[in-house]
Amino acid sequence: EEAEHKGWCDTELSTNEQTRKEKTEAVETLHAEIDQLEASIAKLTEDIAELTKAVAELDAAMAEATKLRQDEKAKNTQTIADSQEAQTAVAQALTVLKEFYEKAGDATALLQQQPSAPEIFDAPYKGMQSENGGVVGMLEVIESDFARLEADTKSAEVTAQKEYDTFMTDSKVDKESKTKDIEHKTAKKQDEEQALTVKHEDLEGTQKELDAALAYFDKLKPSCVDAGVSFEDRVARRKEEV
Repeated sequence: EEAEHKGWCDTELSTNEQTRKEKTEAVETLHAEIDQLEASIAKLTEDIAELTKAVAELDAAMAEATKLRQDEKAKNTQTIADSQEAQTAVAQALTVLKEFYEKAGDATALLQQQPSAPEIFDAPYKGMQSENGGVVGMLEVIESDFARLEADTKSAEVTAQKEYDTFMTDSKVDKESKTKDIEHKTAKKQDEEQALTVKHEDLEGTQKELDAALAYFDKLKPSCVDAGVSFEDRVARRKEEV
């Protein structure tokens, strides 16, 4: 009966040792996996926050750029329209002046043909010649200035629109990339959070199994481990007696 008890003890102790070893390794592995998941989730949370902030900044920058572009375009459009109107007005004034001076010149020439033409009309009337040239010349300069303003403003508008289009295209591509990153990292974070929940449940179950194996080992000690020593002693003494 004592030998049978020892056989039972040996089997139970061996099984229990194997269980304790397996469960201890499983608990350690689960702790490591949980630590790794928690670190990854924390990093993903940080990344998502940074990307979300970057997307918000891009949205704000695009909105600001759009507002500035609209304002600038409206101003340029008005400047171009004003320049064109001014050129038309100056051109009309030049036409009127030139026609006036031309008619005045013809009238003076006609008077000179009369026998009693006054001395004041020695030469064809050109409408105060120096002032005439000065006014026409000044108006032509003004017309040229408005033409240059129109051309410069149109050129500036084309350049500004091109820069705006490039900025918006680059920003939209950047935003799309960051938005996809957010979606990818959010999905990964959700998966890892679910995995973490499962790992915690596994750890709880495995820890209970390990605790149970340790408790059973404590229960086996008195009748198997401690008693096993005295059993070995008794067997040795019997051999001596024989």
